[in-house]
Amino acid sequence: MSEGDSIGDSVHGKPSVVYRFFTRLGQMYQSWLDKSTPYTAVRWLMTLGLSALYMIRVYILQGWYIVTYALGIYHLNLFIAFLSPKVDPSLLEDSDEGPSLPTKQNEEFRPFIRRLPEFKFWHSATKGIVVAMVCTFFDAFNVPVFWPILVMYFIMLFCITMKRQIKHMIKYRYIPFTHGKRKYKGKEEVGKPFSS
Repeated sequence: MSEGDSIGDSVHGKPSVVYRFFTRLGQMYQSWLDKSTPYTAVRWLMTLGLSALYMIRVYILQGWYIVTYALGIYHLNLFIAFLSPKVDPSLLEDSDEGPSLPTKQNEEFRPFIRRLPEFKFWHSATKGIVVAMVCTFFDAFNVPVFWPILVMYFIMLFCITMKRQIKHMIKYRYIPFTHGKRKYKGKEEVGKPFSS
């Protein structure tokens, strides 16, 4: 391999300006993502705002229904992965390998681990909205369709998919949403503490 053959190297073996620029840009992006991690509500509100902005743009332009349909299917896929356990209990019915969800009342508690964690769900959903927004700037993606059929098909697909997911949740007895850690009360003390 000769000098400058590797990706991002200039003639003298140092990284090129373009390579350093995009590396620095990626580092800044990752830094902002890391800083936003604890602010769940703010992140989702910004994503909902971006989604509303996209919907307003599609409504005003009266087009890009295929892009919107594809975005809806993508978000549905992400949501199903968010609701699903990391290890599917239906695949572990016959084998005793690895942890599984408790199916009986007397089994020990195992926490619900998602296939798609909340942060990755938010990040992928937001990136999907941004990509769909960018697509609305190009007429090539504005395919003429009769949008009510797409809406009906999406609603039907959503209902069928959620029905299957809810049946799976009932069959294997798991709830993908928790409201914090359980707290148990200890015994109440009847006597007063000493004063020294």
